[in-house]
Amino acid sequence: MRRSLLGALALTTLLVIYLVAVAGRAVALVRTGEPVAVGLGLAVVVLPVLGLWLVVREWRLAVAVQRMADELAADGRLPVDELPRSPGGRIDRAAADAAFVTARADVEAAPQDWAAWFRLGFAYDAARDRRRAREALRTAARLRARSRRPSASR
Repeated sequence: MRRSLLGALALTTLLVIYLVAVAGRAVALVRTGEPVAVGLGLAVVVLPVLGLWLVVREWRLAVAVQRMADELAADGRLPVDELPRSPGGRIDRAAADAAFVTARADVEAAPQDWAAWFRLGFAYDAARDRRRAREALRTAARLRARSRRPSASR
């Protein structure tokens, strides 16, 4: 297994342990029967639910991205990261911006192409815009899933 995957699994495990502990405290507050404690317990129970939803959402995206990358690699279409980097490993900003312009043009030319959205996601990431990178990768995953569904006309 890759070190990054092991790290992600370890952090996810710690987060789940924390969420279970918080949920336990919330339940304990609700069980007291005191109106203020019950209200606080109900408010606190939202945190573990939200946290769990976010963890599941990110893992689903990670699995989808890996599947897309595997498919592109098998087809020989996986983009190669050849952007110049600083001695510290940061991608050159001008090169990232140029790669982004190309990736955005590809999406504008073929908005239903999940592979174009996949490349745009990584272009956003290279440009250090993580929020838009995730949005683009989510769009790629949705388009890929839609393209895999049997058509309704069959």
